[in-house]
Amino acid sequence: MAEDRHSVAETAPLLNDPDEIARREAENGIRQFDLALEMIRSFVKEPERPFRLRSSLTLKLHQAALDGIHPLAGTWRNTNVTIQGSKHQPPEAPFVSEEIEYLCDYVNDNWSKTAVHLAAYVLWRLNWIHPFADGNGRTARAVSYVVMSAKLDSLLPGAPTIPEQIAGNKKPYYDALEAADLRLTEGATDVSALEDMLDRMLATQLLSAAKEAKGEVKGTASRNYH
Repeated sequence: MAEDRHSVAETAPLLNDPDEIARREAENGIRQFDLALEMIRSFVKEPERPFRLRSSLTLKLHQAALDGIHPLAGTWRNTNVTIQGSKHQPPEAPFVSEEIEYLCDYVNDNWSKTAVHLAAYVLWRLNWIHPFADGNGRTARAVSYVVMSAKLDSLLPGAPTIPEQIAGNKKPYYDALEAADLRLTEGATDVSALEDMLDRMLATQLLSAAKEAKGEVKGTASRNYH
């Protein structure tokens, strides 16, 4: 498994005990995913309420993930941040809100593009902006999943879900993020590596649902969202 790319910011967390942090992260991970499902349900099969990506959606999902763990839960970072294990330097704090609005505009203005492309773009761009002092990866994966599901107009069946698959083996995810970062330094927006990864993971999730429907598999998601 790849080593995690941790955010390094100046703001101190609320908790310091590793066991307590792990426990709260696990509990919050479940709450965050349940909130993501609630958001998806509110848009699926609702033609009179078309999906629009808003910054508030991202903030709510981050609040769920970092509640009781970090003082800036549900708030954009107010300091600069670095990413251990990555060459990318995220934008300075004063530009975060502007970058998030650009991200939302891209998704909303390009809603005709495929679900996989939009989800890949969100997954990359949120990690590129790194808008939070902590919890960026968890929140990016949750927002990306909401966007994909809303575009497909479906509460996607099957397990492990795409966020669980990413959390279970982060190396392909990190490699794909780095590939997109590199392409940007070359002047191109190219999330094709992330699209390929998400396409495979979506197929895995949906195939598991088909097998379960045929009685070939049993069990439920393990809810590993970190």
